[in-house]
Amino acid sequence: MISRTVISIRGAVQGVGFRPFIFRLANEMKLNGYIKNNSIGVLIEAEGEKKILDNFIIQIREKKPALSKITGFEFSFFEKNGYTSFNILESEETPETSAFILPDIAICDACIREMNDPADRRYIYPFINCTNCGPRFSIVEAIPYDRKNTTMKTFKMCPDCQKEYDNPNDRRYHAQPIACPVCGPHVEMWDGNGNVIESHHNAIHKLVELVKEGKIAAVKGIGGFHLVCDARGDEAVINLRERKHRIDKPFALMFPTLESIKEVCYVNQIEETLLRAPESPIVLLKRKSVPVKSVSDFCAPGNPELGVMLPYSPLHHLLMKELKNPIIATSANISEEPICIDELEALNRLKNIADYFLVHNRPVKRQIDDSVVRVVKGKVMMLRRARGYAPLPIELESDSNKIIFAVGGQLKNSIALKIGKNVFLSQHIGDLETQEATKAFANVIDDFRILYKVEPELIVKDLHPDYYSTKFAENINIKSKSIQHHIAHIASCKAENQVKGCCLGISWDGTGYGIDKTIWGGEFFRIDDVRCEHIGTFRQFPLPGGEIAIREPRRSALGLLYDMYGGSAFNYSVIQNNFSFEEINVLEKMLSNRTNCPLTSSVGRLFDAVASILNINQKINFEGQAAMNLEFTASANETRAYNYYIYNDSIFRIDWQTIIEELLMDVNSGVKNSIISAKFHNTLIEIILELAKLLNEEKIVLSGGCFQNTYLLNGVIEKLEQNNFKVYWHQRVPANDGGISLGQIAASELIIDNYNVKCKIGIRK
Repeated sequence: MISRTVISIRGAVQGVGFRPFIFRLANEMKLNGYIKNNSIGVLIEAEGEKKILDNFIIQIREKKPALSKITGFEFSFFEKNGYTSFNILESEETPETSAFILPDIAICDACIREMNDPADRRYIYPFINCTNCGPRFSIVEAIPYDRKNTTMKTFKMCPDCQKEYDNPNDRRYHAQPIACPVCGPHVEMWDGNGNVIESHHNAIHKLVELVKEGKIAAVKGIGGFHLVCDARGDEAVINLRERKHRIDKPFALMFPTLESIKEVCYVNQIEETLLRAPESPIVLLKRKSVPVKSVSDFCAPGNPELGVMLPYSPLHHLLMKELKNPIIATSANISEEPICIDELEALNRLKNIADYFLVHNRPVKRQIDDSVVRVVKGKVMMLRRARGYAPLPIELESDSNKIIFAVGGQLKNSIALKIGKNVFLSQHIGDLETQEATKAFANVIDDFRILYKVEPELIVKDLHPDYYSTKFAENINIKSKSIQHHIAHIASCKAENQVKGCCLGISWDGTGYGIDKTIWGGEFFRIDDVRCEHIGTFRQFPLPGGEIAIREPRRSALGLLYDMYGGSAFNYSVIQNNFSFEEINVLEKMLSNRTNCPLTSSVGRLFDAVASILNINQKINFEGQAAMNLEFTASANETRAYNYYIYNDSIFRIDWQTIIEELLMDVNSGVKNSIISAKFHNTLIEIILELAKLLNEEKIVLSGGCFQNTYLLNGVIEKLEQNNFKVYWHQRVPANDGGISLGQIAASELIIDNYNVKCKIGIRK
């Protein structure tokens, strides 16, 4: 008996070879019907014997293409229509748009083999791709994902490419960026005035020569430009630092092979898998003490880790194959601005940085940075979510069909869009501190509206009234809701780990606007599926000068000591040695009058204060630098901790005064910084364990930028697990503010209770 099944599949099923897979499977099973893309995924109709159709449905799930992801699979059976063959039909558009847009995917092994084969028509072609690899999110302009809806629409396929594109049995069937040297994009080498020096493969040869000569080049890749130079010589790296005004923040490195990475860094199996993965992120690795100087010390000054990646685009492979040496491959921007994506824009914005420009004529629709990850306790931890991962969604357990936009925070901004159960996360946008950054932010908002064809019913924003993202949301004529920064952090981690029921949420970072209008950053919450209570915090101290203290750890140290000792704080050597006489006079008046000295409970600022007291950093050049250096200083062999005090004041409060008193005694006694730093870290770990025992919640959720500190994070996980707690930390979404937008959506339906737990005991350690 012939029957017909109609199958609707949602998920990442466009641009991954799903239609040719179904075409081949249906023909093998001698089924008739069709498959086509639509705006929610793919639609299949198939006719045949009922038992064969049942097996067809099973085989789709079991044998689906490796890059595909099925999140919705619905099927029904009907009377036959009388199909006589199985076909792939043209895509259709529907009113609902929720098909997954795939991230950009690294070149596959098959394309690498062809690109290196002199007999292949795509030999040394820097834009080779197939259904299994190549650009996606960076070139798509609309859904469905068809060539006419990408930036490749202006390149008319030659007969050979068209033949491959039309053949369901070909690896390039409906590979939307398909191209070859005859009909596709090409590269050019420009000088600083935009004059063409070389074109096609000669341009890549020229780039290799220039890099070897110590020149700095801006190279247009998949999601925008990199600034590249030879990573071996100090002179080129120092020159790049001076021009980019990036004094000592680590640069990302691209190595030609995995073997060359292993010469410099320790690489475990999970890290190797990440480096080779289709997402091809930057992976933070512990560096070796290499006798032969293979990378300049100025690539990551004083940092025991290197951020490394392998070539992921055909262009990168061709470059690295000829160079055979590591290069700096850092985002082509100024300060924290978005990366350049257009060659004329790059020529203008990077004219004082790059000597030369390697460009191409395939338009980049949107800027997409490289993603950054590290491995913690055998799990991948996302630090920056962009190429390879965005805009794939996180699925929420939500019964609400409300369409919600979240605009994120001020730093490391990303935005999010909830449609049904899926929260689609944007690529990393950056700090909303410049005109270029705010323009990029607005463009991403518009971009998501256009791509997913939705208008939000609710916009969720940060509680901070002065954030650009907050003001942006308030200027849109749509209902908005504010979510406190640290609650969003916890909700983000809880959501991505699918934690059900009640848990203890610990949110530690540098800065977040509190409900009491002070600066939070050392917070504890009890949170379940409907309610969130603020149940603990650190003792507050003043930040003289307000925001400037974020860039000057010496001010955090002064505020801390002043809160302990009043005016006597100015007698401490750390203050006397790091402030001028004039500065001390001004700061003494500010603190005594509480003028521009906001209070903070931030653990991030506590890290800064300790880094200053230990004379590790008095001023910093990038966010988190002092805390990072304090972490790198810590001895791995020290197990002792300082004493601390927890007392009741309507909520749990952690008093750090005993910690600092004992720490100062160690400093005065000449104890090494490595021991002091380790004891300080160990104390924070003990505080978390003590609060966990007091609150007796089995599940512990960790979020906020402080938990990017691997000494702290590893120590907390180990201590809590040894005491039978279940610990959850970030994996797919950053612990820093890059994960705030997901948390804003996840927390948008929570009932927020503040200062709701009465503590009955104080504990002195």
